[in-house]
Amino acid sequence: MAHPNEHLLTAIDVGSSKTCALVAEVTDTGLRYRGHGIAESRGSRKGIIVDLDKAVGAIQKAVEQAEDAAGAPVEHASVGVAGSHIRGVNSHGGISFGTRSREIGREEIRSAVDKARAIPLPSDREILHLLPQEFILDEQDGIHDPLGMMATRLETRVHIVTASSSAIQNVVTAVNRAGVHVDDTVFEPLAGADAVLRADERELGVCFADLGAGSSNLIVFKDSAVAHTAAIPVGGDHFTSDLSVGLCTPLAEAEKVKKFYGHAIVTMIPEGNEVEVPFVGDRPSHMVSQRTVGEILEPRARELFEMLRDNLRHAGMFEACSAGIVLSGGASRLPGIIDVADSVLRRPVRLSWPAPLSKMPALLAEPEYATAIGMIFYAHRARMARGIQNDGWSSRLKAMLVGKGA
Repeated sequence: MAHPNEHLLTAIDVGSSKTCALVAEVTDTGLRYRGHGIAESRGSRKGIIVDLDKAVGAIQKAVEQAEDAAGAPVEHASVGVAGSHIRGVNSHGGISFGTRSREIGREEIRSAVDKARAIPLPSDREILHLLPQEFILDEQDGIHDPLGMMATRLETRVHIVTASSSAIQNVVTAVNRAGVHVDDTVFEPLAGADAVLRADERELGVCFADLGAGSSNLIVFKDSAVAHTAAIPVGGDHFTSDLSVGLCTPLAEAEKVKKFYGHAIVTMIPEGNEVEVPFVGDRPSHMVSQRTVGEILEPRARELFEMLRDNLRHAGMFEACSAGIVLSGGASRLPGIIDVADSVLRRPVRLSWPAPLSKMPALLAEPEYATAIGMIFYAHRARMARGIQNDGWSSRLKAMLVGKGA
């Protein structure tokens, strides 16, 4: 007998500032929103859990809210993974069949993929994703599915996303302790891209950058395949910390100042505007020029995009981003940040607006929820690829390559 909730998909985004649980329903006409829950994150910093009990509590709170809204229990979920521990590398491998051509079968494809994935990894790291780029038959490249074709040599190019084993396990443990089984762990920008990137951007070359609270994670697509992934150790919390130090105010007050009065371009702030800022301790509040706030935020914004630019250049990907940069995440909402990105990167820059689920509240159609929405799309696509709704070899190949540890 079919499980009554097997048509439901749940995504859990455990961020450094918020934890979001999103539930959607698979219907005959597509995906439909069922409910969501949002809790302030606790016990997580820079994409890594530092206090397990506090992280479990935040996840439980978000999940309970989502269950109440969806009217159904959350038992399984896909969970997002991000942070400065993420590393990406391109790899290449292949097998030869001798001097005579032979038909490419499933075992040959798997053997070529195994050769490409056989990269040395430290004992504390694991493969999160193995993402196909192309197959090459006798030096003929650009082949997406070689099954049944003839060749004397089969090669493949893949992109491998690796992560800290302990960081992954701690996220899984926290979600499990919150009463939810983890079906998949997903690199967050890979999922977020499903919700915001257009097919022509992926084909031409685009960088999707998720500006989170603890770090900024990025993924580059070229010729519709993943070409580069990385993490930059600067996020929205660093802007808040700078304000806290510069204005001598508690972090919680600095976050409010950033949210309500922050701007990344000093010259775009009217002169004479003042902001009331509480001091640390028992000292009374003081008035600060809003331009002073901008003078603190603008250098950090420029540093972030200079680091992003340098990362892309070092990987040989900067020139590949012909379609520009797409920004997501809560830190992307800082006024003026698009202008800073544009001036530093000299590439087209746009803010991401995730494709909505049917019946989804308008408040979720914002850049900071692109990851959770994208994870629903990703989970649905992965479920189909694994043969639940399509049992073809091509789909199983995609599942083999995309899934964790494939």
